[in-house]
Formats: sequence, structure tokens, C-alpha cells
Amino acid sequence: MSLVSSEEGASKLSFDQLLGQLLPKVIDGFVSLDGVERLSAGASQETYCIEVTLKGGPEKLAMRRASGGEEGEITAQHPGLAVEALLMQTAAKYAVPEPEIHHVLRPEDGLGSGFIMQWLEGLTLGARIVKAPELDQIRPKLAFLCGEILARIHGIDLKASGLDQHLQLLTPREYVEQTWQRYQAFNTPQPMIDYTARWLLANLPENFTPSLVHNDFRNGNVMVDETGVVAVLDWEVAHIGDPMRDLGWMLTHSWRFGRAELPVGGFGQTEDLFAGYESVSGKKVDPEAVKFWQVFGSFWWAVGCLGMAEHYRTGPDQSVERPAIGRRSSECQVDCVNLLIPGPVALVKADESITGIDMPRIDELLASVTDFLRQDVMSNTQGRTNFLARVASNSLDIVQREVALGQTCLANESQRLNELFASDESVADLRWRLVHGLRDESIGLDLPGLADHLRATVVNQIAIDQPRYAGFATATKA
Repeated sequence: MSLVSSEEGASKLSFDQLLGQLLPKVIDGFVSLDGVERLSAGASQETYCIEVTLKGGPEKLAMRRASGGEEGEITAQHPGLAVEALLMQTAAKYAVPEPEIHHVLRPEDGLGSGFIMQWLEGLTLGARIVKAPELDQIRPKLAFLCGEILARIHGIDLKASGLDQHLQLLTPREYVEQTWQRYQAFNTPQPMIDYTARWLLANLPENFTPSLVHNDFRNGNVMVDETGVVAVLDWEVAHIGDPMRDLGWMLTHSWRFGRAELPVGGFGQTEDLFAGYESVSGKKVDPEAVKFWQVFGSFWWAVGCLGMAEHYRTGPDQSVERPAIGRRSSECQVDCVNLLIPGPVALVKADESITGIDMPRIDELLASVTDFLRQDVMSNTQGRTNFLARVASNSLDIVQREVALGQTCLANESQRLNELFASDESVADLRWRLVHGLRDESIGLDLPGLADHLRATVVNQIAIDQPRYAGFATATKA
């Protein structure tokens, strides 16, 4: 039978049927498939819990799969899920905690791209890791443990493992420029992103030893239990580059989950992370290089969030989660403000007349739907549906704040830009003028009034998008 006809036949079977056909071939002692649930975790990939019965009794397996089952083009930047499985298998040989990989999906399996692995128990939600009572004893040790693990990852022999044949070498300059170009392709003017790109290119690390970089090692991508780190997850964007990228990413504000005073994932201190790293690597950590990568982390995730919104527009997975993540770009931008141009800022006040005189008002309509999602839908659902209902209600909160604050924010932005350029062009035209000037370097980072304008714009935007974000509190304390 030809491969084409085999795929056509497979496409007529359901997901569960295809999985049920595969598991007896790849799992020893398989008896039956009892259930499959897609988990809420994973915005760019799908994660499933697979319940099975083996000869020894009931067990769980995990499956990681490309979004919609369709993996994009395999490139140096995106080596694919088969290489991700190889990375996990290799890391395990270097004493990095990883689940056992049971099977890497093949085209003839009909399930798309991905792999089936051992199910491990532990916490992966960052917000739970920073406050779960059961982790009270181990939490103060996690920063040191993470430092040790990162040193082991960076010590992996790229040639001996064969990973040098699958992964791209990215210099700091290339990574900044690649990320900046990706953002520019979205065709949205976000001046703070351009400002940060300029700063990064002016402050590149001078020396580094090319190493395996996990590139997404953070609170939320490590599984933790009472004994420590159970597994390092989500290797999909690994590459060869400056190992300090991983330490800077671990310190990035987005992954502190409200615990701004604990810079390592919201659970630990920087000196403990560095001490753990140095105890295994034998190398002194360069704080300035880490600072560069901390700034880059917020810059990269600001662009990544916009990428989620772009993915919502283009598919294939148009879930309510993706545009919601898109609005998180302002969280990352306010972190860049706090790191690069901190200072005082005036917040706009809500325009109470903007909701109009209709009955019901716009805000009442939005509030009624939000309450329905939070009170009715969430109380009667679980799993991914429950998670997406929460996301949807949070998106409606953003819309309500946009209604109350958006027009005033835009008017103030227009006034500042008019003063900055001595022009009465529209706010859209002037924002693009600022962005283009930053890109072609005709506008210097020290232009009088520029920092004040960027700070005011970004901080007032985060007041709309997520006023409970800890970086907003930091920005408004200055």
C-alpha cells in the first residue's frame, strides 16, 4: 500500500482510534486505552494526558504534539519535535531530570508530529510553584538546583551527542536581529520594542563559549515536587549560543508570577542561582552578560506574545488563548521600561462618560458576559474548557478597561508625539515615524523627551492590559 493511500485511510479514523492502534505497538504490556485529555498547558504545542491500562495496572502517559498536529517547516530555528525528543534523551544522560521517551510519532501513525513519554507527577504551573504549601521546604533551594541543572545542560558535548547536526548556532547579535526582524514582519508599530532592540545591539556580550542553550528554561517549564526538580520540559526552541541566555531568561520578570522580590522564578535569589551554576560549571558568572539577556528575555517575549496574536489570525489553532497572550506584550515592554528607562509617570483616569447613556451600557453588557464565564461556565467545567473560560473572561476585562481608558491614552500619546516631532500628524503616522526613526538610527536613544514618552505610553497601556502585573507596580513606584 502506498504512503498516500495509507495516510488517507488514517485520516478517516478518529484521534482516539489512531492512538489506540499505536499504543500496543510502542508500550510494553499495553492492555487498553481508557481516556485522553488535552491539558491547558502549552500555548504553542499541545500536551495530552493519556490514561491506559497495562498488565501491571492503570498508568498515565504524556504526549506532546504540534499545534493542530501540523508541524511547520523544519528549520534551524525550529528543529521540530523529533529533535526535541532527542534533546530530552541526551539531557537525561547528563543527569538532567527528564521523562523517558517511549515513541516519536511517525507519518504513518496518522497523529501528526510529536512524541509519547513517561507521565511524571509534579507541579508545572508557575503560579502554583511560587506559593504551594507542599513546596515550602524545597522552594528556598530551587534557585540553586536550577543553577546546577543549567550548568549540566551547558556542559553537554554537542559533537558527541550529535546535537550540533540539528541545532542552529546563534550569536547574540544574530538573535537580536532575528527577533527584531520577526517583530517587524507583524507590521505593528511598538516603539518600545524598537528602542530595546537598539539598546541590545549597543550592549552585546563580547565573549561567550558556544553551548547548548535550552532557551526556555523558566518557572513553568520545570516540573517541581517536594524533593526538587522532577523534569525539564519544553525544549522546542533550543539552540547553540551564549549559555548566559538561560540564566537571564530565568531572571526575566514575566516568570516571577507576582513575586517581584524573588528574581529567580518568583522563588529564589540571584546569588543562589549563580552559586549553583558555578558549583557545577567551575566558571564565574558574568552579571553584565546576564543583565543583557534579562533585557533580551523581555524583548524576546514581547515579540513572542505578538506572534501568538499573529498565529490567531493565520491559524491553524485559533483558540481564545492566543489573542489574550498577544496583549501580554505590554507586560514585557513595561519590564524593559523598568530595566532601561525607569522614572515617574502619570496615569490617565477613566472616562466615565465613554460608556454612553444607553440601557444597558457597554460596560454592563461586558460585565454580564464576564460574570457568566466566571460564575456559570467555570463552575460547571474542568480541564481545558475551564481554563479557556478563564482566559475569555480576562480578555473581556481588558476590553472593559480599554473602553474606560483607551481614548484618553491615545489622546495623550498623540499630544506627546506632536510635541516630540513638532508635527500635527495623526497618532498612527507619528508612531510609525518614531518606529522608522529608531530602526534607521535617525533618532537617537537619548533624544530629549523620548524616554518620558515611551515610559508614559507603555505604563498606561499595561494599565489597560494587566494592571495586576507586578511590573506595573514597579513602574508606578518610580
